[in-house]
Amino acid sequence: MEPDNDTRISEFLLLGFSEDPQLQPLIFGLFLSMYLITVFGNLLLILAVSSDSHLRTPMYIFLANLPFVDICFTSTTIPKMLWNIQTHSKVITYAGCISQIYFVLLFAGWDDFLLTAMAYDRFVAICHPLHYMVIMNPQLCGLLVLVSWIISVLNSLLQSLMLLRLSFCSEVEIPHFFCEFNQVVGHACSDMFLNNTVMYFATVLLGLASLPGIFYSYSKIVSSICRISSIQGKCKAFSTCVSHLSVVSLFYCTGLGVYLSSAATQSSHASAVASVMYTVVTPMLNPFIYSLRNRDIKRALKRIVGVPVM
Repeated sequence: MEPDNDTRISEFLLLGFSEDPQLQPLIFGLFLSMYLITVFGNLLLILAVSSDSHLRTPMYIFLANLPFVDICFTSTTIPKMLWNIQTHSKVITYAGCISQIYFVLLFAGWDDFLLTAMAYDRFVAICHPLHYMVIMNPQLCGLLVLVSWIISVLNSLLQSLMLLRLSFCSEVEIPHFFCEFNQVVGHACSDMFLNNTVMYFATVLLGLASLPGIFYSYSKIVSSICRISSIQGKCKAFSTCVSHLSVVSLFYCTGLGVYLSSAATQSSHASAVASVMYTVVTPMLNPFIYSLRNRDIKRALKRIVGVPVM
């Protein structure tokens, strides 16, 4: 259905978490703190990996890209939310909303494929340790990062272009802190069948390209670990996967939950809370998860801050 010119709107209203004026300073302070921790924590992780010549293995190539994506992912939503709270405004322009959706989908998809590539990296490291450097060569690592970026760009571009065909009959109030795709589509007054079909098809397709790869990698990892005779050897092998498993669990359980459950629930508040988990909390925790259990990263961080390395 082609939208009429008179059904075009110039802006949306982002209602956020609460309309209570007394809660706005608290929400502002909380999200500003989380955003600053996310940016500085991930920048520090990037600096630690790039400044240490010993951290040039495939795992750290992916680990250098992940915090960059996390910074971009969080910066797509939180600064606009903080600006609206500070200026006592709820407005986001139509173009701004479409752009925000594009970049959220882009960086979420890129995160998705990077986590899949990191699962494959752990699979090769544990199941084929003697061939690890041959299989996970720099060319393959670069190709995996590039392909994940291209697929993410194409998916987000398709979804954003599909939004442009929708019309909105009146002022749209989005009960969210950013232009969440499902919320925006749900307020359209034109035929949404094609948009919903493309959205769920893309979700399933991206899921089939990533989740089975992660499940397969870890099924093989578990099988290899079980064949290790010593308890110490099993713990050492599994410890290299704990950080990645933690991030994967946070990202997928919250991210996929928002999109796949949107058709079954009308609770926009629950959707907004879940969105905070995968747009803010997960990127904020990633530097801590990957650095606290990694001796190489700890040593690199100590060199940066000037602490003597033993």
